[in-house]
Amino acid sequence: MISAATLQADLDLMLDAANVAGDLAMGYFRSENRSWTKQGNSPVSEADLGVDNYLRGRLLSARPHYGWLSEETADTPARQDHDTVFIIDPIDGTRGFLEGNPRWCISMAVVTGGRPVVAVLHCPALGETYCATANGGASLNGQPVHNPVSHEITRITASRKLNAEMEEIYPGRYEILPYVPSLAYRMAMVASGVIDGAFARGGAHDWDMAAADLLITEAGGSVTTLSGEQLTYNRQAIRAPALVAGGPGRSQKLLALAKSGGFLQ
Repeated sequence: MISAATLQADLDLMLDAANVAGDLAMGYFRSENRSWTKQGNSPVSEADLGVDNYLRGRLLSARPHYGWLSEETADTPARQDHDTVFIIDPIDGTRGFLEGNPRWCISMAVVTGGRPVVAVLHCPALGETYCATANGGASLNGQPVHNPVSHEITRITASRKLNAEMEEIYPGRYEILPYVPSLAYRMAMVASGVIDGAFARGGAHDWDMAAADLLITEAGGSVTTLSGEQLTYNRQAIRAPALVAGGPGRSQKLLALAKSGGFLQ
């Protein structure tokens, strides 16, 4: 069991690092920023690498006994030798970042025993910073997140392709919000109550979800597989199955919706 003092110390470290990393990323945003396509046909930019390099140096120098998993750092089996790891996406939503869309974020989590215990989601272009600690609640810009229990589903979102499929399956039944490039930010919208739920097909990585998973959980919601199980992080395989993220009281209806529509199969 990690003490509350340790969780707070990690949160303070990560918030300070996130602010510096956010300033670094904003220096590239909507300006000349070299990018290229990496393996898997996803984009990477100078901003991704610059933020990753900064965070890796800053966080591991302060916590050398933690492991490291990041989208922009080559993965090695050594991270599984550590029960506690940093899981980082230096810029979640790189495509949107490169297009000038402000809905991207720096996603940072501490994971212990396979579950996130500290989370920071810093969205500098929006002026939003979400954070959470295990059993300590979630906050947005320093204010507690209050997401009331509801069993109604009205506002949902997913990937661009899934949004189109849901519009076709359920025409006019739900308010399907326009596509947001960052999965972590979509999940943060669930945590804060902007939307009731978010869906993702299988294939998302630990760094896309770990921080936002804790935000949703600490706000009273849940992130599960189609079988209703929590996600486990820092496994050998770092890709997740299809997932359903819901606000408080909404999970069962969202799971039923996903299963009946068949759009996550």
